[in-house]
Parts: sequence; structure tokens; C-alpha cells
Amino acid sequence: MLTSPALNYNLLAPILIVLGGALLGVLVEGFIGRLYRARIQLIIALLTVAVSFGWVISIRSAQSQSAAVDSVSIDGGGLFLQGTILALAFVALLFFSQNDHFAPQASALPGSPEEALAISSGQQMTEIYPLVLFAISGMLLFPVAHDLITLFVALEVLSIPLYIVTGLARRRRLLSQEAALKYFLLGAYSSAFFLFGAAFLYGFSGSLSLSAIRTAAAVSGANQIFLLLGVLFISVGLLFKVGAVPFHSWTPDVYQGAPTPVTGFMAACTKVAAFGAMFRIFIVAFSSVQNDWRPVFVAISIVTMAGGAIAVISQRDVKRSLAYSSITHAGFLLAGVVALSKAGLTSMMFYLVAYGFATIGAFGIVTLVRDSTGEVSDLNRWAGLAKKSPGVATAFALFLMSFGGIPLTAGFIAKFSIFTSAYATGNIALVIVGVISSAIALIFYLRVVLIMFFKEPTDDTVTVAVPSFLVSTGIVICFVMTLVLGVYPNLLFNLANTMTALVP
Repeated sequence: MLTSPALNYNLLAPILIVLGGALLGVLVEGFIGRLYRARIQLIIALLTVAVSFGWVISIRSAQSQSAAVDSVSIDGGGLFLQGTILALAFVALLFFSQNDHFAPQASALPGSPEEALAISSGQQMTEIYPLVLFAISGMLLFPVAHDLITLFVALEVLSIPLYIVTGLARRRRLLSQEAALKYFLLGAYSSAFFLFGAAFLYGFSGSLSLSAIRTAAAVSGANQIFLLLGVLFISVGLLFKVGAVPFHSWTPDVYQGAPTPVTGFMAACTKVAAFGAMFRIFIVAFSSVQNDWRPVFVAISIVTMAGGAIAVISQRDVKRSLAYSSITHAGFLLAGVVALSKAGLTSMMFYLVAYGFATIGAFGIVTLVRDSTGEVSDLNRWAGLAKKSPGVATAFALFLMSFGGIPLTAGFIAKFSIFTSAYATGNIALVIVGVISSAIALIFYLRVVLIMFFKEPTDDTVTVAVPSFLVSTGIVICFVMTLVLGVYPNLLFNLANTMTALVP
């Protein structure tokens, strides 16, 4: 006898609101003229994310409630991660208002400069807004999904729009097409691994529910081969999303080739969703076999931290440098997963917020440094940037210092807390390598600061564009959050600590 599924629309509302905004954006693309489309799409996207964030706040007291049968479970940890994704996405969307990232260069178009500029403005790719909203909806579902099919659907919903928006700068440079193709091919490959792992886990437990897998794994005498194979393949799919070594090869190329506002959004929000889902899967379904997978994750965390830190030293492109920096931070965040404790989750959530705002702000600064052909990402041409725009150089230096873990920045508190949680679980080697890797990466960050502040300008063609009101607002928000969370970390730590209840 068929029965209708029990759905709690109040708990599902944040996801449904974003999906509704994405569908509205699709209608705008079909029925609104080009002249007004960009502004309307931006307003819809910002309002959608703001309303969804407000709804998350209104249901913040929900604890371990099933929102969709046994497929979606809403709890404090999931709501915190959803709120983080929405807050970061809102700030990232402010940088999307610079529509020249998604239109062909006027200098490359025929006709007079005025005609070319008009053509370029008319070819703005405003479809990026509904695509980003679809990606956000998948990100919101990913950390609260409670069965493997829902996890896979969420993974694809967040991934496919990102493959598309990565290539939306193709009219400005071919590198964007290459980045989109690499991201799509490697992403599809990792999704296949995830699905293969889900099949093994279904064969082991006879269910796709994380709770059922945990119950089956706790049975003494159970054949663990399918379980361990499932853990292995599921891990590959998740480690690809966070850019951990050896599944990181796509990261520098995609970060460099994608439109810079997209890179900032992707670098910050995707990590929140992926690490949230990873922690839930491993603490709910795989905790009984943690002695089997934890040593592997410790090794991956160590290699990721060290590999990213060493690789970033030799970089000369700002976006590729930030990509290798993000790989290093993925290694730091894996320390929170390895801890597999409430303290580990709390520190990981704080780290994701601190890293997210600094990352979006850093990529926002990159969009402002330009010459006649567009963005300038060659570090050597950033020499003397502080003399041209002291405010922009100071903001970028603060974000770099936060990445390096300098005291009085959010990055210092984030690293200290996550290393503390790893140390508490006995992973001393991981902490030692993490500290050394931070010191190595700091060499690069300080070198960039020296280039900007203490080196004479050598290229007069490089200028700092005057940011629009929305872009300025985004940079200020990131700047303030990086400072405030470094000076008053308890403002966020106390909140994270009270919302770390996961589904038992």
C-alpha cells in the first residue's frame, strides 16, 4: 500500500527558496530584454539568498529532525553549514555585479570603441545567476543529506552548474574553456567513484541510509570487505571536491581559467558543502571502522598540507597561487575530519567561515588589478601596488596574513583550534606537519606583501580599477569579518559549539 512521503517543508524551505529563485531566474532569461536582465537577475539572486539565510536563522533551534523521510536530516551542524554557505554566497554574488567578466572584451570586437562597448555590454551572460543559485541549492542539500542517493543528487546539482560557469569567460580567453573541460571530465570521473562506492555500501548493508550502514557495520562478524571498498570509493569522490592531494590536479587550472568572481565563490562555498557532507558521512556511517580509514586520511592530510605549501612558493600567477593555497587549507581542514569529535567539527566550522571570507575577499581584490586587456594576475606586475592603491593592497595583505595564520586574524584562531582538536585525538605528526606547512606557505604570503609595499612599480600599464558600490561592500565585509573573528573569535565559536549536534 503506497503512502505519501512525510516532508517537513519548514525545514526544507531554505533549499526550496533557492531553487525557486533559480527557476525565476530562468524565466527572466526567457522573457526579459537584455537591457534590464543583468540588474534584475542580480536583485533576484541577492534577495533569494538573503531570504533563505533568514529562514535558516528562524529554524536554528531544530535538532536532529527528519525533513524528508530518512533522506534529509536537519540539525544544528547542518543549519550552521547552510547558513555559512548562504552568507558566503551572498558576498560572492556582490562581485558578480562586475559583468565584464562574463562578456567579450570590447577591444576584441569590430567597430568603433563606442560600438564595441555596446556590443560587449549586450552580450553579458546573465544566465550565470540562475546557474549559481542551482549550485547553491545543491550545496545546501549536500551537508544535510542522510542517504547516499540524496548525497549523489546533491553532488551533481552543485557540480554541473559549476562546470558551466567555469567556462563562461570563454569569450575573453581560451583558458576558461580548457578549465571547464578539465573540471567536467575529472568531476564526472570522481562522481563515478562516488556512485561505485554507494553500490558497494548497498551491497554491504542492503540500504542506502547512513544510519542503516552504521547499524550493519556495528554487527560483529560482518564481512567488512564491501564496507571498506565503499569507504574507499566514497572518499575519492569527496576528496576530489575539496581538492586534496592526490585528487587536486584540477584545482590550479580551474581556479586560473574560471572567471575570477566564480573562482572565489567556488573556492569558498564548495569546500563548506563538501567538508560538511564528509564529516556527516564519516561520523554517522563509518565511525565503527575509523581505525581502518583514519590512518589513510592522516596521510592524505599531511601530503596535502605539505604539497600545497611547497608548490605555492614557486608560483608567479596570483590565481594559481591562491589555488595551491586552497589545497593547503584542505589539508588543514582534513585534520578536523580526522579528529571525528565535537571539538573537531566546531573548529572545522569556524575554519570554513574564516577561510571562506578571506578567500572571497582575496579573489575580489584580484578582479580590481588590471591593464588594457583585463585582469593582471602576474605577481611581478603587482610591484608597488600599495603606491597606486594603499587600501586595496592593505586588504589583500590582510587576507594573505589570515591564510598564513598570523595572530589577530581569523586564520590564526582557525588553525589553532583545528590543530588543537587534532592534537587531542593523538595526531601529533599531523599537527607538526601542519605547523611546518603553515610556515612554508607564509614565506610566499610575505613575499607578495613585500612586492606590493616595498618594491618600486615597474609597469605603468597596471592600474587598480575603482570598485563599484557592491564590490566595495563585498571587500569591506570580508575585511571586517577577517579582523573581527581574529580579535573576538568567541562571537562565532560559541555559536558553532552550540550547533554541533549531529544525527546520532
